[in-house]
Amino acid sequence: MVFFIDKRILNFLVIIVLTFITFAWTFFIFKEPFCLGVVLGVIAVRIVASFLILKDYSLSWSKATQRSFLLKSIVYIVAFLVYLPVFYGEVRFALLASELFLYLFSINFLMYSYHYLINKNNIQKTKSVVIYGAGKAGIKLEEEFRSTEYKVKYFVDDDKILQKRSIDGVKILSKQALKDSISKNGKLDLLVIAIPSAPQARIKEIYERLNPYFKSIKILPSLDEILRDKNFSNQLKDISVEDLLARHPKDLDKTLIENFIKNKIVLITGAGGSIGSEISRQCARFGAKQLILLDHSEYNLYAISEELSSYNPVHIMQSVVNKDMLDRTFDKYKPDIVIHAAAYKHVPLVEENITEAIINNIIGTKNAIDCAIKHDVKKFVLISTDKAVRPTNVMGTTKRICELYAQNINTPENTEIVAVRFGNVLGSSGSVIPKFKSQIASGGPITVTHPDITRYFMLIPEACELVLQAASIGKGGEIFILDMGEPIKIVDLAKKMCELSGRDDIKIEFSGLRAGEKLYEELLISDTDTKTQYESITVAGTTHYDIGKLNHDIFELINCEDKLTKLKEIVPEFSHNIN
Repeated sequence: MVFFIDKRILNFLVIIVLTFITFAWTFFIFKEPFCLGVVLGVIAVRIVASFLILKDYSLSWSKATQRSFLLKSIVYIVAFLVYLPVFYGEVRFALLASELFLYLFSINFLMYSYHYLINKNNIQKTKSVVIYGAGKAGIKLEEEFRSTEYKVKYFVDDDKILQKRSIDGVKILSKQALKDSISKNGKLDLLVIAIPSAPQARIKEIYERLNPYFKSIKILPSLDEILRDKNFSNQLKDISVEDLLARHPKDLDKTLIENFIKNKIVLITGAGGSIGSEISRQCARFGAKQLILLDHSEYNLYAISEELSSYNPVHIMQSVVNKDMLDRTFDKYKPDIVIHAAAYKHVPLVEENITEAIINNIIGTKNAIDCAIKHDVKKFVLISTDKAVRPTNVMGTTKRICELYAQNINTPENTEIVAVRFGNVLGSSGSVIPKFKSQIASGGPITVTHPDITRYFMLIPEACELVLQAASIGKGGEIFILDMGEPIKIVDLAKKMCELSGRDDIKIEFSGLRAGEKLYEELLISDTDTKTQYESITVAGTTHYDIGKLNHDIFELINCEDKLTKLKEIVPEFSHNIN
């Protein structure tokens, strides 16, 4: 309490002394006699204003911000408007106004100087950093780097208006000017990409152009991930292959998704898997009334349930293959939306376990759709795959049969069934990324099946958001296709990961295509696809298949010995690639 009173008295002493000084100078400049009564009156008004307005008297100078300087100005301008009518006849308006401006300049200068001296640190600057992006994030980072061993050498920005200007004495350069400067002085320690809203293409371009000039490159998280209440410098992360491949679709409509999910009971099958768990998170964030998390894996269900425990989800440890139990779950919880992500997806494992995959993928999907129709579910969403297009493996063929069932089943007016097809997602349990990371960590070699193999890639959160967006616009019977961008050569991905990890000694070996694997994936069956109002979402053409015949064919598939032949009969474009 004593400390607080001392600081308050100090603030009032500053007002008194500074007002005497600024008035003495102003009377001198205007060649007017010093008027003690006016000065004392102004001091009294300023002290009262400081006490009553915006708690100015208690303002901490050592913690001053830009807002602090604005508040100071407001307090003393208000005081000026109070004492101006009182002393106007006694002293000229120009004199009073001039003294006010001198006083505002002086007190703000004093406050800034005090703040600078108190917060100045004596840390030796031993490393150099360049901040790419002279926006709010970049400026905040520059402030934070002042108390570290890093000296901010330059800002870099693509805005030509900003180039050749400076922020707090730090020059803003173009990319070319930066490269010219560094080529003369050697590599710098760190480049920070401070553009949270930057698309993947821009991040990749910055990385590829400037990587040779820096020992390390770090990046701020995206706008969705960044924590605004924490120091940005503590959130910097090493640039990863996910950052270079992330797509950040521009036509993502989160309002549409929220309207679709909010206050609905949502059941997610395979809720503990890579896709199912992210869809569960997003449904929670978008305001689902209740989450029904269904998975037959005890550990996966436990993990996602713990993560989302604050949303009070219902945990159902169950297999979609058991129709009676699934039916009871639908009857008990009466979901409005069902998102069916449960499936066996690992191509080589499915090739070794064909019967199990057929039962799990086809019968599991059929059970889920049949229960959804029986219990008046408003929207059923089937998660499909690019491997369902002209499939060369059993997994893709089972998913194509699921699409056919979803597209051709007779549904009542109040139930809409749609499928969403997309390619590989980065970081999923079956993705090559975790495998490559493990191989690099152990010293290699990295194993790639074929030098020409390509795949589509998308980040899991982006894919799941687009799944929900596609589902929200579906009217029933559609197969939606997500825009996955350009396919990527897996060998190039492996090389990039080696480069990012600083391991140019890692060898890449080619092991040959595995059973059911093809060199490239497709997303379309034919050219009959149609556009939606969103660039990132397309609708595949309808494939008609008599539902009675399909049910009969599925029954025969389950009971026959030669399952590959029967799969080929149901999906004529299936060309089994044994490799």
